[in-house]
Amino acid sequence: MTIEKKLISKKKPFYPISKKLENFLRQHDRWIEDVISYDDLLRYSDSINIYDKNNKDTLWVRLLYNESERNEIDKNLKIIYTLLHSDGNSSSIQYLNIDSVDYCTFGNSKPFRVKIRNIVNDNFTYFYVKKTDASRVYGIEFEHMLSPRNLNFLVNNSSLVEEHIAGIPGDIFIKDYLPKCSEYQKSQIAKEYVKFNERCMIRLLGDMRSYNYVVIPIHDFDQVIYKIRAIDFDQQSYEGKFSVYRPQFFKENKPMMDLVKDKLKTDSIIQYKIEERSTISRRLIISDDRMKQLISIMKEDTISSADKVENLKNEIYKFTNEDSFIKSKSMGELMEKTLDYLKRNYQNVSLIDLI
Repeated sequence: MTIEKKLISKKKPFYPISKKLENFLRQHDRWIEDVISYDDLLRYSDSINIYDKNNKDTLWVRLLYNESERNEIDKNLKIIYTLLHSDGNSSSIQYLNIDSVDYCTFGNSKPFRVKIRNIVNDNFTYFYVKKTDASRVYGIEFEHMLSPRNLNFLVNNSSLVEEHIAGIPGDIFIKDYLPKCSEYQKSQIAKEYVKFNERCMIRLLGDMRSYNYVVIPIHDFDQVIYKIRAIDFDQQSYEGKFSVYRPQFFKENKPMMDLVKDKLKTDSIIQYKIEERSTISRRLIISDDRMKQLISIMKEDTISSADKVENLKNEIYKFTNEDSFIKSKSMGELMEKTLDYLKRNYQNVSLIDLI
């Protein structure tokens, strides 16, 4: 079963940061004063299409700036990097070089990708500059608190800076790597996909088509295992269709679903869902005060339209038969009810929950 593209809004608006959310971000060292903005990076003079090793257009372009613009942009991007990774310690700036600034022409957020290199040892990494969007900020915070890995970012009223999440893009993994995996590895990937699917549904992270998550190979003794991690948080608690928050329904993920059906029995699927729900419940306990504070702010915030909230709460009610969802008036209240429901019912997986 797949989900139609029309269920994803063609143009999602960018929601501003409320004063309460700003105070939360300042409290947790996420806020950054203006150094360089998204709009500053748009001052390029020319661009070159970027092609992959198979000469296919990647939909990214490499930007060229005139000399005066380039010097200023390079300096400020280095400052951003030190703020992101070393709390603004400037001692390393002299050893940094901005190798490239790329711009994505595809999708809603149209991010900039900055490649930065240490000239002493040639190590490099990336970070991304995007337009500020409150729903994305909530998404990254939920990822930080509820997923297996932390996530670093900086934000102000105009721009959002995200660290790079390393891994193989899901669409590329499915096409080029999955066919070469052993049967054991395919079983392990199926298990991880069930957990990833469950995690996205519980925290209302939408649009996890294959190019919006990465597959991460990890060497474990004499074998390679795989983890799955979201990389795009644009659709946090925005769409009104519950199916959008369940990666299993996107046609791009059909090969992963085929793995699950082929490799896992019903009892195993139930077990892995319970494991993931239990793990998230424990993370909620660890991040209790911070999560309660964020949810309280989100309940008063507007990050979607009233009709989407209305539709989503009705669909979740049909899924759970839990009356509390019907009373929700915002996406923040739906998140609160979802997490409360999880804490009370994490061991109860019914047949309707199964992939």
